Parts: sequence; C-alpha cells; structure tokens
Amino acid sequence: MEKHFRVFATCDIGEAIDLLRKRGYEVEVYPRPEAPPKSFIVEKVRSGIDGLITTLRDQIDGEIFEAGKGRLKVVAQYAVGFDNINRADANRYKIPFTNTAEVLTEATAEFAFFLLGALARKMWTAEHLTRENHWGYWHPYLPFLGDEVTGKTVAVIGTGRIGLAFIKKCVGFDMNVLCYDPAYQNLSFVKTIQEILELRHARGLVKEMPYIKYVSFEDALRQADFVSVHVPLLHKNESNTPTYHLFNDDTLRHMKPTAYLVNTSRGPVVDEVALARALRENWIAGAALDVYETEPLPESSPLRDPAIADRCRLMPHFASAARITRLSTDPDKGMAGRCVQGLIDVLEGNYGSDISKMPYVVNKEAFAK
Repeated sequence: MEKHFRVFATCDIGEAIDLLRKRGYEVEVYPRPEAPPKSFIVEKVRSGIDGLITTLRDQIDGEIFEAGKGRLKVVAQYAVGFDNINRADANRYKIPFTNTAEVLTEATAEFAFFLLGALARKMWTAEHLTRENHWGYWHPYLPFLGDEVTGKTVAVIGTGRIGLAFIKKCVGFDMNVLCYDPAYQNLSFVKTIQEILELRHARGLVKEMPYIKYVSFEDALRQADFVSVHVPLLHKNESNTPTYHLFNDDTLRHMKPTAYLVNTSRGPVVDEVALARALRENWIAGAALDVYETEPLPESSPLRDPAIADRCRLMPHFASAARITRLSTDPDKGMAGRCVQGLIDVLEGNYGSDISKMPYVVNKEAFAK
C-alpha cells in the first residue's frame, strides 16, 4: 500500500529517489550540485515535510528542527559521519537521524591504501614528468626515487570499521601493523590477523614474519613508515579522548622524516597549518589528504603551497566515490540504498515503530523506553 509522505533531499542521490516515489512519496530534490543555503533548507522544512535527506555539507541544528516542529519526523544523512548534525538539538526535538555506516567501509579503506601507494611511489610527480615532456633519459635514481610499501611498517590510527578494513589491505603487502585507538582495542581482530601472518610465513609466502600489535600513540608515530588516520572527529567537550587537531606541531614532530601521513577520516583531525609547515621543513616525507578543516579546500589554504606540491596529494573528499558504494539502492551495498531505507524505517514505522531498534538510527538514546 502506497504511503504519502513529503521528503526534501538537499542533493540528488540517484535511483534511490525513484524508490521513494514508487512508494507514493512526494520527493523534491535540490537541483544544483552545490549545497543549498541553510535558509533554503529552513524554508523547505517549514513548508511541511516529513523527511529530510542531508549530506555533510548541510548544517542541521535547532533552527532546522524548530522549523519542522510538529511535522518533521526524520533526518536521513547520506554519509557515515554526522558532524554537521547537532545531536543535542535532535534529541531535544525528538527527531531521529540516520546515517550510512558500514557500506562505505571497504571503498574508503582501499582508497586510503591507494593514496598511500601513490604518495610513496611518487606517481603524481612521475606522471607530470612524462606529461610535461621532461622525461629525457632513464637513470637508476634520477630525477627521483619513490619508497616501497611492501614490508614496511604502517601505523593505523583508529581501529573502527574502516581502520580494520585498511589493515586487511596491508596484510597483502606483508606490512607490519602498529594499531592505536583512543577508545577501544579490538584484540580479537589483532589475534586473527596475527594468525594469518603466521600462516603466510609458515607456508613460505613471506621470508620475514610480519607483526601486528597495539601500541601507544607516540610509539605508533615514532616507529611507522606510514601513518593512516581513521578516527572520528571528537572535540574536548565531547570526549575524554578528543581527536580535534590530533596531528599538530607537537605530534607531527614525533614522526620519522621519511614517513608519510594519510588522512581519510575527518579534516579537523589534522592541523593543516602545522602539516604544511611539517612538509616545508621536511619533518615528514609527504602527506595525502581527502578531507579538510574547511571544505571545499579554500584557495588560501597553506596546503596549496607550490613548494610542497610534489609531497602533498590533495583529493576532493573522494574516498567513498565508487559506483556501488555511492549509488546502489541495496541498503547492504550502497549509501543511497541505506539512506532511503533509514528514512523508510522511521516514516513507515518499521521495527514495531520502536525507533531505538531501527538499525540505521544514530541517536537511539533519545527514544529508549
């Protein structure tokens, strides 16, 4: 039986929108590729909508919830992160919000690993050499050399879903893995990976036995050839283990001068002014970023300094940008499918209308019975 609900989406998420329309939903999609102004979202919510589909670009707070008072029933976030949603305000207005955790795990992890390899092997620099017709000879070590990944030591900062998926990629390259997580140590996973490493060694697939272990943050930075960041963004007022500017003037100096930093987590985890300084002054060998303190990356950003361009790869928040991950309508495979399923669960009263039991709702604490 078709159900009539009004939904506004702040961006087009593909065929998943058609799924809602086929169920009888009235869905309006913001037609432009950039984010709508907040004032525009407020007016749409005030006009009377039941569901709001949002992205990390949209600031969702008390002003939005007040505009939807008495009608707005759910905010469906098209992302795993929800830094843009004021959780306290959502709870105060009793509005559940959902996210798309898990379905982008592997895509993000593999992208982080590809960034690591492209950075270390200087692929961007090498391609420019070729494209700009500066490749005039072959030489064993001129004009530059990259660094191997196989057999090196990687520090994985944050061992949640994406961090663990990243570790699985590292195993195939015989890397030693140093794990650090400020909140939780997944010792069972580490034990399983160690068993796999031991089996690979016993069967002659590797000459030297790789290792994996949890260490302190400082030891991870000091010992690693590569540092890959997979923590959530937490401020001092939100956690006893904040991650805001976790990488700063002090912590970046702990890294080896030959080490590389990769961040695909949240931009403000890295102090970009400090990172630019670290690259200019050769505290570290290079960095690759897919997320930034301000997005899109401002023209004035110190990361755009031409002096560090050969050592600093900059990507457009692109890690989950793969066809299945972004657009599949299957909620077990795609962000779009999971986003609309979370919306449907709330609006259509699935799980016995018990919001605390709905798998994609984030702020279940506001609805616990």
